[in-house]
Amino acid sequence: MATEKIGIMVVDDEDGIRKYISKLLTKKGYDVIASPDAKDALEKLRLGSEVSLVILDILMPDMDGLEALGEIKKLSKDLPVVMLSALGQTKTIVKAMKAGATDYLVKPFEEEELELAVSKALEKKRLLAEISSLKKRLRADEQKGEFVFVSPKMQRIKDSIEQVADTDVSILIQGESGTGKELVARSLHYSSSRADKPFVKVNCAALPTELLESELFGYERGAFTGAYRAKAGKFELANNGTIFLDEISEIALPIQAKLLQVLQDAVFARLGGKQDVHVNVRIITASNKDLKKEVEEGKFREDIYYRLNVVNIYVPSLKERIEDIPLLFEYFLDIYNEKYGKMIHVDKDEIYPLLFDYSWPGNVRELKNLVKRLVILEGMNDFKRYLIESDSIGHKGHQGRRYQGRPRDNTPDGMGVIPLKKIAKDASMKAEEKMILKALQGTNWNKKKAAQILQISYKALLYKIKECGIEG
Repeated sequence: MATEKIGIMVVDDEDGIRKYISKLLTKKGYDVIASPDAKDALEKLRLGSEVSLVILDILMPDMDGLEALGEIKKLSKDLPVVMLSALGQTKTIVKAMKAGATDYLVKPFEEEELELAVSKALEKKRLLAEISSLKKRLRADEQKGEFVFVSPKMQRIKDSIEQVADTDVSILIQGESGTGKELVARSLHYSSSRADKPFVKVNCAALPTELLESELFGYERGAFTGAYRAKAGKFELANNGTIFLDEISEIALPIQAKLLQVLQDAVFARLGGKQDVHVNVRIITASNKDLKKEVEEGKFREDIYYRLNVVNIYVPSLKERIEDIPLLFEYFLDIYNEKYGKMIHVDKDEIYPLLFDYSWPGNVRELKNLVKRLVILEGMNDFKRYLIESDSIGHKGHQGRRYQGRPRDNTPDGMGVIPLKKIAKDASMKAEEKMILKALQGTNWNKKKAAQILQISYKALLYKIKECGIEG
């Protein structure tokens, strides 16, 4: 018996079946909205009828169930739809399931079959709502520096952040472009006691020297042509919070001298200003270049380097943490499917080997943008072609050439090399094992519920538990 009133719409052109289903569902405590045809049902949905499930006949005049299903999904892609079919409509049912139907019932059916189909569909809707809520929370957390990972290297970064977040030491984050250095900076800020204070980002490579100085330190009225009023700089805006100076290596030497004063005394003067401005700011910097090498070449001041580099965090490239690739791929796929109202699904056996084999010169940023394009354009073939052809025309092997601050493996060719297919399989299994464990722990080791959350069959889950060697 349903404990609260849940709306269910029954759509069937046969009066006898429509009334029979309506009577059974009403007896079980559901609110039933009956419609004699698809057009009437769609009109009621458009007018805002509160329903949690639609039971929809396939064979109807004017507009059949398949066409109606497509229109329902346009109105609400998460609304579960159970299809009603007659014997011999197997091909049509397959089309309906591919189009997003939740389940189906073959006429004539027993009362217990209807009750089971309804309860399964409503439970799936509830689980999807929970997952959607978690994803939204995760995306909100991402803005605060939450990571999506399973790799030990990223876990070490997470551990380092926890150790130093609540201190005021300066931190230098190094790594290639697109690896997630800003994410680390945000995590440091939002894990600290300054979390409720400003987090101000400055891209030092995006502004010419004359503009960067006024952007960082502000200016007084009349300081230069066009300065009609005084303006506070980024350091003042970040007072009591954190300032994140991205691509710090691009700051010119004259501005570096002024930056040193802020690092030493927490004081500076605006352009054209005569009074000192005192600030309480935590400074986090990032670079995709090896700053030590920049110091040796006279491009970066040594005194600033050592003041910025109290704690150094190196963010590995995507190819250095391939275990995270499938998790990140599915994370971005879910985000953009939801954002753009799409339902792009992929064949993991076909796509994952390509993801693992690609060199990812643009790292996580490249993966994110590729998945976004895949979802918007629905171009699976273009996506696969990009992964295959981009490497073949010369991207492979370019990974990591810009950032040389990390020692590279000098192992001779052929020694200690693991086949790529084995790496891909091992990484995929590790990722699956972690997700399966999370699902099992979250459901108190209820395998049926875990299988539903993971969106695989119960038998498939049992097989994977055995394959991964999970004991519970």
